[in-house]
Amino acid sequence: MLGIKKSSPIIVIHEIDKRVRIKLKLLRNKKLDPTFLEATLEAIPGVESVRVNTPAASIVVGYDGRPECRLAVFTCLADLPQTVFNGNGESKTLLSVLPIVAKGGLAISLLVLPPLIAGPIAIVLSAPVILGGVATLWSRGVKVEVLDGAAVLFSLVRSDFFTASSIIFLLSVGEYLEEQSENRSTGLLKSLLKPQVPKIWVEINGQELEIPIEDACIGDRVICGPGELIPLDGVVVSGEASVNASSISGESVPVHVEPGSEVLSGSVIEDGKIVFEATHVGAESSMARISAFLENSLRNQSESQKKSDELADKLVPVTFGLGLGLLVITRDLSKAAAVLTVDYSCAIKLVNPVVVRVAMFNGARQGVLLKGAQAMDGLARIDTLIFDKTGTLTNGQLEVTNINGFSGMSDDALLVLAASAEEHYSHPVAAAVVDAAKVRGLELEPTSQVDFIVAHGVSAYVKDRNVLVGSRHFIEDDEGIDCSVAVDLVAELEKVGKSVLYVASAEKLVGIIGLRDELRPESDMVLKRLKESGIKQIIILTGDSEATANALAAKLDSVDRVHAELKPEDKARIVNELKDAGHTVGFIGDGVNDAPALVSAHVGICLPQGADLAKESAQVILLRDDLRCLLAGRLTALHSQETIKRSFGAVVGLNTTFLILASLGILQPVGAALLHNLSTVGILGYGTLRGRRFKALEASES
Repeated sequence: MLGIKKSSPIIVIHEIDKRVRIKLKLLRNKKLDPTFLEATLEAIPGVESVRVNTPAASIVVGYDGRPECRLAVFTCLADLPQTVFNGNGESKTLLSVLPIVAKGGLAISLLVLPPLIAGPIAIVLSAPVILGGVATLWSRGVKVEVLDGAAVLFSLVRSDFFTASSIIFLLSVGEYLEEQSENRSTGLLKSLLKPQVPKIWVEINGQELEIPIEDACIGDRVICGPGELIPLDGVVVSGEASVNASSISGESVPVHVEPGSEVLSGSVIEDGKIVFEATHVGAESSMARISAFLENSLRNQSESQKKSDELADKLVPVTFGLGLGLLVITRDLSKAAAVLTVDYSCAIKLVNPVVVRVAMFNGARQGVLLKGAQAMDGLARIDTLIFDKTGTLTNGQLEVTNINGFSGMSDDALLVLAASAEEHYSHPVAAAVVDAAKVRGLELEPTSQVDFIVAHGVSAYVKDRNVLVGSRHFIEDDEGIDCSVAVDLVAELEKVGKSVLYVASAEKLVGIIGLRDELRPESDMVLKRLKESGIKQIIILTGDSEATANALAAKLDSVDRVHAELKPEDKARIVNELKDAGHTVGFIGDGVNDAPALVSAHVGICLPQGADLAKESAQVILLRDDLRCLLAGRLTALHSQETIKRSFGAVVGLNTTFLILASLGILQPVGAALLHNLSTVGILGYGTLRGRRFKALEASES
C-alpha cells in the first residue's frame, strides 16, 4: 500500500530500483507551477531528481531507494500545498533529442524523396511554425515567429521542401540548446540553494531548546529572531515581527505579523521576534525560496538582454519588409524566400541567455553564485566596491583575547553572563563569546526574554537579571549606562585593532571583552586584482571604532577610504550617496545589519555564512568562505560580457553578408537557410564553449 487515499488520482506507470514514473492528472492544471512542484519534491530527503511533463501529466522521480522516501513522495503528491498552484500556465516537457534527430533525418530524406511524398512530409513538419506565425501576427504583430512562419511558407510555395524542413530542424536545435542550458543551470541552482536550516529553537515549558529540524513536529512552538529564515509553515502565537516574504510572494515590502498571522517557510524576519506554532513540517513545508529564486534568476531579463531583444524585434520588420519589397519589385519568389530565411533576431535573442546561463554555471563551479543575468551585468559594470569589515575582509572567526570585569565581577562570571545572553544570537561576536566560555568549561545560565537589537547588541534575562551585551553606542547612548570607567582600557585595545564588547547588568557596566579578528590571507591580493579589473575605488565600512578600522585598513594598500562607527542606516546612506554621484556600486557583507546596504547597492554580494536576510538581499552569493570567489565572479562576468559582444558582432556581420548576397540573388534559399541556421548554431556553440572553458583564476591563485 502507498499510504494514500484510494481516491487519489496517482497511478504508477513504471517503476525500477530508485526510479518511479507517476501519472497524475493534476499536472494538467493550468495554475500549476511545475518548477515549484519539482523544487517541493526535491526538498524531500533522499529525492535526487524530479522531472515534470505537464502535457503527458506524468512525473519521474529518482530517489535513494528507501521505502520511507518513496512513501514521502506519494504522500506529498496526495496533498500538494496550495502554493504549488500559483503558476501562470507554463507548460513543461521532458527534454529529448529524439524529435530533433527525427526532424533532421526527415529533412535530409527530402533531398531524395519524390515531390508527392516530400510535400506532405514538409507540410506536416511546417504546420506548427506557420500556424504559430499567424497567431503571433494576429496577437502581437510582426515578430520573429512571423518571419519564421513566412520563410517556411515561401519555401513551401516554391515547392522547396528541403529548405522548409531545414528551417524547422534548425529552429528546433536552437530551442533545444536554450532549454538544455536553462535546465542544467536550474538543476545546479536547486542543489546549491536548498535552505540549510539544520537546527531550530523551540519553546518547551518556558525554556528555549535547540533541536534538529527533522525532529520538528506539528504543534511545536518555534522561535525566530531578526535575520533568521522561518524554517516551517505556521501560525504566530506570540510576539511581533516585520517579515520579508519576497522569496514567496515577490512583494518586496515587509509584512507585519502578530499573533494569529500565518508565516511561510522561506520568509525572513527583518526585525522583531516571534514564536509560531508549526502547521507543516518536513516535505510539506514549501521550497518557496528556491522556486522564487529560479523565477528571478532564470526568467527575469537583464537590461542588456532586454535591449538585445528589443533590437532583435526591431530588425524583424526590416527583414520582413525587405523580403516583401523584393517580391513586389522583382516578382522573384526565390529572392524573397532567401531574404526571409536570414534572421538576425534568432541568434541575437539566444546568445545573451545562453552565455549568461553558462556564466552562472561556470561561476558556481568556481565558487560564486550569480542570481541571474542582472547580477552578472551589474558585477561586470561596477566601478566602486564597498566592503563591510567584520567577517568579510577579516576571517570573521573572532577570538576572545581580553576579559575585564568591573566592580568586583570576576572574569569567569562576566563571561558566563555575556555567553548566556549571546547563546541564541547567530553572529560572529556571539559565537566567539560562547566558544570562549566552552573552552573554559563554564556552564551557561538559562535565559529568557531574549531580544536582538540589530547592529547594536542583545538584551536578555539571565537568572532574572537583565543583561545587556553590545556596542558602546548601545550600552551608553541607547541605554544610558555610564561607560567612562572603561575608556583608557578600550583605547589600548582598539589601538592594536581589537574590537570591544560591553557588558552591563542592573543598569551598570560590569565589564568589557576584547576580541581579535585577523585579516583574511587572500584579502590584499584580491583587492589588488579587483583594482586591475577596472574597479576604481575600494571602500571599507564598519561599525567598529575608527582606531580599530584604521589599524586594519593600514595593512591593505588598495583601500581608498574607511568609514567607521557606522549604524546600518549609515551604510545604506553612503551607498546611496555614491550612487547619486554617478558610481555603479557593489557592496559585500554578511550580517543582518548589512541588508539595507545590500539592497541599496547596484549589486549586493554576500558570503556563504551570511545571515539569511543578507542572502535574500544579495544578488551574488559566494559559495566558499574565500574572497577569491568574488574575484572569480568579477572576471567571469567581464569575460561573459566580452563573449556576448563578440557573438553580437559575428551575428550582425554574418547575417548582413547573407542578406546582401540573398538580395542580389547570389545566395539561393537553400544556401541562405543553411548558412544562416548553421551560423546561429555555430555562434551559440562558440558562446557556450568559450564560457565553459574559461577559468577565472590560475591554480596558484585558487
